[in-house]
Amino acid sequence: MASHPAVTALRRSHDNLQALVAPLTPDQVRDRSYASEWSIAQVLSHLGSGAVIGSLNLDALLADRPAPGREQYEAVWDEWNAKTPDAQAADVLPADERLVAGYEALDDDRLAALRTTLGPMELDGPGMVRMRLSEHALHTWDVAVALDPAAVVEPLAVTQIVDNLAMIVGFAAKPLDAAERIVVATTAPERRFVLDSAERVTLAPATDDDGPAGVTLPAEALVRLVYGRLEPTGDQAIDRLLGMFPGF
Repeated sequence: MASHPAVTALRRSHDNLQALVAPLTPDQVRDRSYASEWSIAQVLSHLGSGAVIGSLNLDALLADRPAPGREQYEAVWDEWNAKTPDAQAADVLPADERLVAGYEALDDDRLAALRTTLGPMELDGPGMVRMRLSEHALHTWDVAVALDPAAVVEPLAVTQIVDNLAMIVGFAAKPLDAAERIVVATTAPERRFVLDSAERVTLAPATDDDGPAGVTLPAEALVRLVYGRLEPTGDQAIDRLLGMFPGF
């Protein structure tokens, strides 16, 4: 059974989602999520269809079969989009459980040996889990914060996501009018990064030579910042970065 921390964090995120979804009323399912264009049910549909596609991809890898094609993915999306809001909320947990259990069933060596291609990216097994974890934890937060404004992204997920933000920054961030090079320090866990927007926005680990931090914030807040989910904080140094990360 996989004991990789990314798999453990994915299980925790699933359990959090289950605790959120189980008591939802029909009205709450139809309420707006943090994602302004999606209801809570639509967020759950997105997570559910993603879980089904993730299981199809994992099953193919384990059976040494070609990955499913675009047509199969579109059929899954169409099926979930056609569900009622109540069905989207009811069906997300079994679909998600199947994917999480599929990763848990692998020992660490088997997980590490997995390889797949996603667009320009080559991912190993832990990378696949982290990719799903990022999506899962942030969208679970989209639901949680609509119900409780004090909700935070799952801490176990944050420890896995924060060290893998560079790829997201590379395609989601937009340079500000003036080039910036800022050392960003985080707490819980402690990290130091250089955020550079000279030509395009990049995020890389900082060294001692990069100097003191210009911005310090919790790692959970940095994750939400990069994913376009951080509201103005009142801290001028942090808030001036919001324009770099419009969300996606």
